[in-house]
Amino acid sequence: MRLKELRKAKGISQLKLAIDLNMNQNSISRYENGIREADYNTLIKFADYFNVSVDYLLERTDDPTFRK
Repeated sequence: MRLKELRKAKGISQLKLAIDLNMNQNSISRYENGIREADYNTLIKFADYFNVSVDYLLERTDDPTFRK
């Protein structure tokens, strides 16, 4: 998942992302490190937050605006 890449490109910390999305910072860390997989609703939150498609977030495409 491109979560860490997107977060760093936006220049925000895991804590800031967690606060903005009403999540726990430890969960963000686990998603970024592949320890935990995000459910469908969480993937949508991340995609909406970074204004990218879920497919881009999941590395299924290199086009951030790709929509099926």
